[in-house]
Amino acid sequence: MGLGILASLAILAGPALAQEEATAPPTVEELAEGVAAAQLAGHNAWMLTSAALVLFMTVPGLAMFYGGLVRRKNILSILMQCIFLMGLMTVLWALYGYSLAFGGDGPYIGNGEYLFMNGVARTWDAEAGAAIEPMFGGEVKIPTLTHMVFQGMFFIITPALICGAFAERMKFSAMVLFSILWGTLIYCPLCHWVWDGGILAYGGEHSWGNGALDFAGGTVVHISSGVSALVCAMLLGRRKGFGLEDMRPHNLTYTAIGAGMLWVGWFGFNAGSELASDHLASSAFVVTHFGAAAGVLAWAAYEWLTRGKPSVLGAASGAVAGLVCVTPAAGFVSPMSGLIMGAAAGLLCAYAVTLKNKFGYDDALDAFGVHGVGGTLGAVLTGVFATRAAWDIGEGKPLGLIEAGSYGESVLGGQLCATAVTWLFSIVGTFVILQVVKAITGLRIDEEGERRGLDLADHEEEGYLL
Repeated sequence: MGLGILASLAILAGPALAQEEATAPPTVEELAEGVAAAQLAGHNAWMLTSAALVLFMTVPGLAMFYGGLVRRKNILSILMQCIFLMGLMTVLWALYGYSLAFGGDGPYIGNGEYLFMNGVARTWDAEAGAAIEPMFGGEVKIPTLTHMVFQGMFFIITPALICGAFAERMKFSAMVLFSILWGTLIYCPLCHWVWDGGILAYGGEHSWGNGALDFAGGTVVHISSGVSALVCAMLLGRRKGFGLEDMRPHNLTYTAIGAGMLWVGWFGFNAGSELASDHLASSAFVVTHFGAAAGVLAWAAYEWLTRGKPSVLGAASGAVAGLVCVTPAAGFVSPMSGLIMGAAAGLLCAYAVTLKNKFGYDDALDAFGVHGVGGTLGAVLTGVFATRAAWDIGEGKPLGLIEAGSYGESVLGGQLCATAVTWLFSIVGTFVILQVVKAITGLRIDEEGERRGLDLADHEEEGYLL
């Protein structure tokens, strides 16, 4: 009986076995194509997630963080600035911004290679009877469309950071014109200089001082926006009643929540800048988290020692300061170096925000004190702590001052050069742009509008009806 059952099973299995024998095993080329397709799917999924995380940093993250810091009569103006810039800067990036930042290989500015999404979006090849997908990258490639949208999120949040300096007094029309000109004339050239083989790119053909290491935007985003914010604050002048009236934040709950959102979104900002889902993305992720954590503790400790009590605002600001500082270094330093850098930023930025009281300028939401100072510190310390163990970008050459053992053998000179160039370019460029905006639209809301608040003066709306 047992033999009969086995015979029956063999008869039933025969056709299936025969079919398997008839099917040829996959070739090496087919296996390689399958592996490549799976890798592309993983990298692309991470990059699209990162792009969403960076957009999340602007609204609701930055909008909540800044919104809680202004007086209640100006909260809608901050929210409007952030959400409007999400629309405005996206359109500019699609039309010409991406092309100016990443087109061509010139030393100073991109060309028209990607104007109106030419060479970015998929196109139909009639001869091949298939769609053509432009790809970006070297050994690891992602769709150019994915790279474009990820970098576009940086283009959105950078001018939004500057809004913190002129909050509660720049009129909306001036903010719009300023953001258009600043994004076009300051951000796009800096982006090209650092990330597309320009004069500040590490080891590039056109690099000054062999260029600088900037993993996710210490120069391009934070120094540029922070220094420009200082110029804005000084040229616009102080808010009416500054130093005399109560200008405390109206809702620190919003600010604390916004800080948490920025912390989460920053993982996309920094770890996403690897442009792949790999070991370096993991390292950048951890360095980012460690920097924020150390920043919280350092700023709180500074307040505890100087004021007697740590504040929620200080802890939230410390997290952002730590994140800003490790941004240029995220892919180049070890996690423990991230802790040191975050702590240094928490202490230095906590002190820096007190300078506006000493020198009398009104950086309303401390954009310079956190982003300008924190970004500068991060760019310099990257030249100290960078290591081949994180990323052997120099193909065996030592990177940071600690690893190299001497200034001349390290990348510190390039970091200082890039920092100085970014400071100078941002100061001069922002000053000129503000003069142009002042001549065309004027910069400040009128005195009555400032007294009533920008919510009513610019938008005829109120954030709170109770």
